Amino acid sequence: MTRDVARAAFPKGCLAMRIRERLGPLFADEEFKEAFGVRGRPGVSPGQLALVSILQFAENLTDRQAAHAVRARIDVKYLLGLELTDPGFDHTVLTGFRDRLLAHGLEEKILDLLLERLTGMGLVASGGRQRTDSTHVLAAVRSLNRLEFVGETLRAALEALAAAAPDWMRTSMDPAWQERYGARVDAYRLPTEEQERREPARQIAADGYRLLEAVFTPKAPTWLRQVPAVTVLRTVWVQQFTRTVADGEEEVAWRGKDDLPPSRVLIASPYDPDARYAKKRGSAWVGYKIHVSESCDDPKQSQRPHLITHVVTTDATVNDAMVVDEVHDRLTSRGLLPGGAPAGCRVRLRRAAADRTGLPWCHRYWAGAVEQYPAGGPGRRLRQDRLRHQLAGQASRLPDRCHEQVLDRRRGQQRPGRDPHPLRDRHLRTLPRT
Repeated sequence: MTRDVARAAFPKGCLAMRIRERLGPLFADEEFKEAFGVRGRPGVSPGQLALVSILQFAENLTDRQAAHAVRARIDVKYLLGLELTDPGFDHTVLTGFRDRLLAHGLEEKILDLLLERLTGMGLVASGGRQRTDSTHVLAAVRSLNRLEFVGETLRAALEALAAAAPDWMRTSMDPAWQERYGARVDAYRLPTEEQERREPARQIAADGYRLLEAVFTPKAPTWLRQVPAVTVLRTVWVQQFTRTVADGEEEVAWRGKDDLPPSRVLIASPYDPDARYAKKRGSAWVGYKIHVSESCDDPKQSQRPHLITHVVTTDATVNDAMVVDEVHDRLTSRGLLPGGAPAGCRVRLRRAAADRTGLPWCHRYWAGAVEQYPAGGPGRRLRQDRLRHQLAGQASRLPDRCHEQVLDRRRGQQRPGRDPHPLRDRHLRTLPRT
């Protein structure tokens, strides 16, 4: 019944229907059995939830929208093999499904099963071309300046302690803190001048140290030190402030910019301690970085579409080239190792990855990007000629002083007495020798 109605409603088909007709049932419930119990009331099929998760990602749906689509859309019911009268499920089931996958280390299970099916159908195979690139993932936190950040960190610790140990807080908290930190810090009109901002910064720092001293006194419950917000407060205060005591007087000051720890360890939000600040190609963000690998063979020649073969999430400060070994190892375990080192990383590390795996490799630079070609493939000389022509065009757009350097660099005759030029070096970091 569902199939007949779906075909009548979509005579030309749609994405959900094509998935069902071309790939069939993708996920069996047994594949996820270790994440679910065997006792109690039967739950929603995990195989169906995995399909809904894929559709949710493809159509950029929220949990509520995805659950509504299962109840209301005929094509989704056809994809899941449900009757038209099926009531669906509550949207919170999707959150619980994801939590179970993460808790049991099954976060890559859906991709592994999907790639296994696509490999069996010949839509993806080893030995071809693949490329890897990254993009930013924003943390679900508010962007704060430095003064707002330390103030909100202290407020978060106070809120956590008030909820965990209210009786202890009544006797240990300064009454002025209620008025000072009762509302979010960014709700106040903070001063904009640097000199004016130092006084509230010193006040926040002093209050934070007083709270930490109270938590770590022998009279305080020892378990208060294990509260995550207190741990974050202690770490942030070490990273952001310096404290000196001389002649019985305490002096607290900001750390200078040169004295701050590197971004890979610097906490950027009290509500997501793992998020990091990073900057890539002019875009700055607080969060994470996701590295995506995909097959990139010519669809006309290979008769295969471009498909994602691997995804890895790191903190935002991880350089793209640092994940090359991990990508290779994961693709090897899936039987999808490409015919060369993946494009998109630095030549030195691509060469090391090729040596480690025994893969052939060659490369070209095209306006700063790297593309993968099988070693000894056809058109190699033509590609090198086109590269030289492109570099000559780039050199014509550089400053006059740099133009001669670019031409000399191409000949391998770097002139003495010339300062390096960052724009030139970015394009000519590695050039093929003729």
